[in-house]
Amino acid sequence: MEYTRLGRSGLSVSRLVLGTMNFGMKASEEESHAIMDAAHGHGINFFDTANVYGRVHGDGATEEIIGRWFAQGGGRREKTVLGTKVYMQVGDGPNDSGLSALHIRREVEKSLKRLQTDYVDLYQMHHVDRSTPWEEIWEAFSVLRQQGKVLYFGSSNFAGWNIAQAQEAARTRHFLGLVSEQSIYNLMSRWVELEVLPAAKHYGVGVIPWSPLHGGMLSGVLRKHREGVAERSGTGRWAEELERHRDTLEEYEKLAADLGEDPAHVGLAWLLAQEGVTGPIIGPRTVGQLDGSLRALDITLDAGTLAKLDELFPPPGLNGPKPAPEAYAW
Repeated sequence: MEYTRLGRSGLSVSRLVLGTMNFGMKASEEESHAIMDAAHGHGINFFDTANVYGRVHGDGATEEIIGRWFAQGGGRREKTVLGTKVYMQVGDGPNDSGLSALHIRREVEKSLKRLQTDYVDLYQMHHVDRSTPWEEIWEAFSVLRQQGKVLYFGSSNFAGWNIAQAQEAARTRHFLGLVSEQSIYNLMSRWVELEVLPAAKHYGVGVIPWSPLHGGMLSGVLRKHREGVAERSGTGRWAEELERHRDTLEEYEKLAADLGEDPAHVGLAWLLAQEGVTGPIIGPRTVGQLDGSLRALDITLDAGTLAKLDELFPPPGLNGPKPAPEAYAW
């Protein structure tokens, strides 16, 4: 396993991040525990979850599954860099969502109880809160740091200017601020390259891509449909998007075949090659899927292949693979 620092922090994390959204939904508790054991066996130490994953009426089922796994002992908690999140709606009350000090305090306590741990390594804002001032957010987070309940803080789904806001507000408090940002990022969704990646690089924030295979479209979906093993049905909006990108995906899967690699592994390897990326989140439903993902760490894409991928999946903007404003201005 390869490791890197999480942003500008001193924390070492694996370059593949174990996502747990499927735990309790598409993977049973027994399967979820087996996946986490296998992840540790492969050296994956960075696990990502959220207080709303796997929930039934907001009960945080995924965190509970992880908590019962930690409770088995054997150094499971000590070997894990654990990230969870706060922001989303968890009830019907007016303070049951967002980043108010009240909501943060309530939710961190619930998460700690469900996870059966006394601290979280990385506490992430699941979305920007346009109603709560940064002074309130950072004060609430500083209390959690002082109490030893949270070590580091991160964001998710932030724009570049939101990252700047957060970091400048933290600076006034002489606070470390954000060390990570989770964004949707993959070959088919490259919007973060305009401003999020440059902002993250400037402020020393590590980028953690979610949906690295664009909902499975970069996993060899056309081949899987031909073989009758596709996991998604060919209906609805997903099918419409598949049809819009069919020609490009045909070329992509052919490129992967010419490399002798699985398309999913090429998609992950491309992300691992991007400057500023800490590691993509993989969300296996089986141990076999987890094992297969490790191949991405061994793939080195040469300049010619990277250029071909840019041709197939052009970066946003009018002027090639450049950040804003060069992407759309002189």
